[in-house]
Amino acid sequence: MADDRFILGGTGTEMFSGIPVSDFRTALDWYRRLFGAKPSFYPNEVEAVWAIAEHRWIYIIVDAKRAGGAIQTIMCSDLEGQIDQIAARGLTWSQQEIPGEGVRKVMYYDPDGNEIGLGRIPAA
Repeated sequence: MADDRFILGGTGTEMFSGIPVSDFRTALDWYRRLFGAKPSFYPNEVEAVWAIAEHRWIYIIVDAKRAGGAIQTIMCSDLEGQIDQIAARGLTWSQQEIPGEGVRKVMYYDPDGNEIGLGRIPAA
């Protein structure tokens, strides 16, 4: 895809996607179970950051006024395997969408109600 089809003229180099939460410790425990890992780093006492892949990050941050309104979707190369691993850590998805053949998205909801979706798109 040509750079002129990207926002900001294709100059963005990193992506940090934030999720506001009301209680840091409760959210931290839940996201550790969802992601299956400790955070990659803590910028301060009210944020935790996980690396999704190179140049792609997702983080929680305490912001009680905005908690519960986030919608995030992470596309996975092995969606079914991830669902099984997450279930083994005690979390199950709450809703799913199947908008087309081979396309699937499952949604998990954190204690504040933020939606974290995991999806799959069939290979072209």
